[in-house]
Amino acid sequence: MGARMPGILGRLLDTRSDTVILLRRNRKIKAGALLLGAILLVAFIGPYTARYGPLEYTGDIGAPPSIEHPLGTNTFGYDVYSQTVYGLRSSIVIGLLGGMLATLIGVVIGFLSGYFGGVVDEVLMMLTNIFLVIPTLALLIIIAAYIEQRGIAIESIIIGATSWPWTARAIRANTLSLRNREFVHTAKVSGEGTITIVVREIAPNMLSYIIMVFILQFGGAILYAVGLDFIGLGPTKGISLGVVLQQAVLWNAIQLGMWWWAIPPGLLIALLLTSLYVINTGLDEVLNPRLRRVG
Repeated sequence: MGARMPGILGRLLDTRSDTVILLRRNRKIKAGALLLGAILLVAFIGPYTARYGPLEYTGDIGAPPSIEHPLGTNTFGYDVYSQTVYGLRSSIVIGLLGGMLATLIGVVIGFLSGYFGGVVDEVLMMLTNIFLVIPTLALLIIIAAYIEQRGIAIESIIIGATSWPWTARAIRANTLSLRNREFVHTAKVSGEGTITIVVREIAPNMLSYIIMVFILQFGGAILYAVGLDFIGLGPTKGISLGVVLQQAVLWNAIQLGMWWWAIPPGLLIALLLTSLYVINTGLDEVLNPRLRRVG
């Protein structure tokens, strides 16, 4: 088919490439991945170590941390440790699903808009601009308020379906730059179809950027979910860290001295977002030629 741009995908798959070596050496990536791994371990192993269900009455009300209740109990007699580990898992699932959906929608629209241009570009960018000027949180509140039964899946879909516009614009800009490269023209001359060109020629050369976009969308989805939970529009079934925080604030946990009800879930959210930010910063240092450094 002729010469093809090497692409970041090939460099990432080649364990001997400079890119992979820099990824392994970057201290921010290693620190962020270690922190994220520890949080994921707590999220998916923690529920199996909990003695109670997240909404199971324990018989102890407002009890401080003890062997029986590692993070105490709240005003309702629920075990805070159980609520925290179950809530952490739910928040991560919402972040993953919402982030993946937002990234997928943004990438598809960005590719189509940037590659085809013309009328397709104008229509898709008009749609994108409409979503951009609408306050996302306000739109989320309106949608969530009209759905009586909200689970983790519904909340993820709501967040993902409203958080994609900036991703679409960014992918479009990169696609506009790549579609005029020689390797794309070579693919067209060779008779490859549009989907093949986008998937095999353009997308691999934007893989690192798409990964960083997903990480940002992942963190953003968690924040949006916490925001919805905090104003009482989170899941009507189940538990999440935002719901735990919302209840702790609503029932004056700190003022009543029940720090164990509010601080652990808030700290976990902060650590989770910090790990994603640190990983993203490290990736940017490695994959952005202007910022490239070893660690």
